[in-house]
Amino acid sequence: MDKIYLITDIPEYSPQIGRLLSMMNYARFTTLQAVNSLSVDQLDFLMDPESNSIGALLLHFAAVEYVYQVYTFEKRELNEEEVSRWGAALNLGEEGRAGIRGNDLEFYLNILNEVRNRTFELFKTVNDDWLEQEEEFWNEKQANHYFMWFHVFEDEINHRGQIRIIKKRLTA
Repeated sequence: MDKIYLITDIPEYSPQIGRLLSMMNYARFTTLQAVNSLSVDQLDFLMDPESNSIGALLLHFAAVEYVYQVYTFEKRELNEEEVSRWGAALNLGEEGRAGIRGNDLEFYLNILNEVRNRTFELFKTVNDDWLEQEEEFWNEKQANHYFMWFHVFEDEINHRGQIRIIKKRLTA
């Protein structure tokens, strides 16, 4: 984290992968700043009956990253066990409101770290050419792995904006 404001090479990774991971690290750094010291009640707070909690959004970040690990590195969809573990966090909405509650910040941070550490290990197994590999993606359009992994942290940045709005509305 000493070089959090540098998009640069990271030892053990090819140049473009290092830069991608630099961006992912910065996105996560700012997310962690946004949720620092939140209580269970604050993590579970709902602005209205249709909103997502901060805790659910944090678990969503981990779930999305995990899905992209499986999809891009293992070339498969989630299995039944994985859907059971990650489904509420992926779907959010009513499923997330019902199933993602009562956890402290450490719970979410541990899962975020577990998934991110796996991402770091998986990226050691590929190089910049892998980032350029194209395949059919959303709505039968072509996308490369670079875009797919950009989407992982782009989604986090988007939802972090929601977290900041929720924090402004906290009543606890």
